[in-house]
Amino acid sequence: MTENIQDPELTDDEKKMLTALLSDEQDMSGFGESRRLFLKQLIGAGGAVLAFQLLGDQSIFAHETDSSFDNFPENIEHAVSINFKVNGAAKSLKIDSRMTLLDTLRERLQLTGSKKGCDHGQCGACTVIVNNKRVLSCLTLAATCEGKSVQTIEGFAKNGVLHPVQAAFLKHDGFQCGFCTPGQICSGIALMNEVKNGEASYVTPDIRTVNKNIELSDDEIRERMSGNICRCGAYANIIAAIKEVLSGKEVAQHWLLVPAINNTIVTNPEQHLPNVQI
Repeated sequence: MTENIQDPELTDDEKKMLTALLSDEQDMSGFGESRRLFLKQLIGAGGAVLAFQLLGDQSIFAHETDSSFDNFPENIEHAVSINFKVNGAAKSLKIDSRMTLLDTLRERLQLTGSKKGCDHGQCGACTVIVNNKRVLSCLTLAATCEGKSVQTIEGFAKNGVLHPVQAAFLKHDGFQCGFCTPGQICSGIALMNEVKNGEASYVTPDIRTVNKNIELSDDEIRERMSGNICRCGAYANIIAAIKEVLSGKEVAQHWLLVPAINNTIVTNPEQHLPNVQI
């Protein structure tokens, strides 16, 4: 048997709440409204309040592209101010004292070229250059870069012209997926500064004979780049790219779409294939 169930009348407390929400502009003379109508009006009024709050919060997102970044966000815990240069441009930020350089570059300055790989300083994908020295930005507190100069992968190309290391990586196919490439290139460029300064590595035969502008062997390049891991395994091409820039001499590519015999490109490679019976 079906019973006709009528909505109960509003309680005194519900009438007071509805009056406060809808203000004097609504006709509240009929307090005999059903509970169902009350809920509809309550949801509508609550939605209006929520929409107002969301629209008001748009001012927060507007700061994301603000070049000053001074006031974003305003309620930073353990806030410190930092003034430094990034790719030659002066930056002034208020950040959490525990924020890493990597997160500062990616989240506050929108320089997302530096990648967060392991976030433990083991893969090298986050490598950037600070005062001409390569550092792992995931292990470097941004607050320690006060007054320093930071270079990221975004700052090496000038007026549309690639840095020689960038161009060599393209020529020698020194990347596949590209995730580690920003760190590899930053590390390669910093490596050249180390060579100019005559800095020895673990595999240097005799550190007493090290001079500035030393010519590196493949083993030296491997050792100096060992902190940058390439999951795709493009190491041979990376070494060739760095070696070509360091030596200033053209290095043969490890991959050839057209075979060569006696340093001569073959136009009909099938004529030179051995006659193999299968």
